[in-house]
Amino acid sequence: WDRDFTVPFGPPPIMIRIRGEEKTRVKSLIAALLLACGALAAHGVEILPKAGKPEEVGLSSERLARLGRVTQDHVDAGRLPGAVILVARRGRIAYYESFGFRDRDRGLPMARDSIFRIYSMTKPITTVAAMMLQEEGRLQVYDPVSRTLPELANMKVGHERVDAAGRRTYEVIPVQREMTLQDLMRHTSGFTYGTRGTSPVNAMYLDAKIGSREDSNAELVAKLSKIPLKYQPGTRWEYGVSTDVLGRVVEVVSGKRLGDFFEERIFRPLGMVDTAFYLPVDKVSRAAQPWQRPGGPPPTPRFDVAVQARYESGGGGLVGTASDYLRFATMLLNNGKLGNVQLLGRKTVEYMTADHLGAIPIEAAGLGFGLGFQVRREAGVAGLAGTVGEYGWAGNAGTLFWIDPKEQLIALYMIQVSDPDRIALRNQFRTMVIQAIVD
Repeated sequence: WDRDFTVPFGPPPIMIRIRGEEKTRVKSLIAALLLACGALAAHGVEILPKAGKPEEVGLSSERLARLGRVTQDHVDAGRLPGAVILVARRGRIAYYESFGFRDRDRGLPMARDSIFRIYSMTKPITTVAAMMLQEEGRLQVYDPVSRTLPELANMKVGHERVDAAGRRTYEVIPVQREMTLQDLMRHTSGFTYGTRGTSPVNAMYLDAKIGSREDSNAELVAKLSKIPLKYQPGTRWEYGVSTDVLGRVVEVVSGKRLGDFFEERIFRPLGMVDTAFYLPVDKVSRAAQPWQRPGGPPPTPRFDVAVQARYESGGGGLVGTASDYLRFATMLLNNGKLGNVQLLGRKTVEYMTADHLGAIPIEAAGLGFGLGFQVRREAGVAGLAGTVGEYGWAGNAGTLFWIDPKEQLIALYMIQVSDPDRIALRNQFRTMVIQAIVD
């Protein structure tokens, strides 16, 4: 055997060995093939084959066509600039279409390889990174956060009371227990977002510019250490910057910047070639852009995908394609494995996707929260249909994914819109995917 060549994207990695008298000519041919394969990978070639017809995987062509018509109607009405929709079931892609525009102001059409700000769909990726470190024995879910980030030891809680006359009082009290890594992963740490309320703690977040792209992850944590928590750790689900703090934990434990860890340990092994914290010049034109619908509110400000910010937000900073996220979701549905790449063990995925709240209050009826994902606890109660045990999450600009292990289903909705449209559009998408399941 003369030399090994390994294809630099995956999975499955391809190894080719050459020997004999034709080495030079064969090596040249192999090099050309690898370049061609790399170009294909960069444009979204899937790890899953496409079903000949949706009926082959228990979905209705007619009912999926409804989804397409409704989406196109939204584009035509100006409610939605464009979308990429991907539905996979039983290991095959049943529906994968693009609609409308990636940049409506410039008349640029949406394509299946368009790149989206996925915002909080970053959170499951950060949580997977942390669980990979647990599997290596480098941290434990029950560890106090201060073991890795000592500046977060001895935090205080901003306690607000409202008396019978409606008068508000505010005091700062000690924490009853330290927050743990589990609290970060399930959003019970006491951290919040500045925009989620009008309490003094929320105001402090806004004044400190928590989440500024000018701050590094270390500087974010330093700011948070000086602001009281909104709630006692472990007592309430409160959506916030918990996963951003978890991203800093990953950096400290691994000794790498978060983006470097993602690239080396998750994106490259899974073949997620278009997912990153910013886009190089040659990919910027593929970015989907928000748009103000006629008569609608101004679009929510979106970060510039071409700028490499100091802040690598583990809670919401990534951009990526439907194709890339399908690879990540397929890895989870396959119990931590994609091709011959095993990122997590089966029991770890089971643990992450179980409900970790129990009796801890959460706003959504019938739903709980695992480690990095919302999980469904009951078939009913919630206002949307679904399956007990399904899990997923969404992004601030409208993106959505969920995984249904029982139905062997992955659904991805990639859009870039503003409040209040995003919630209604996502809910409608979920309903219309579920109604297409016929077997």
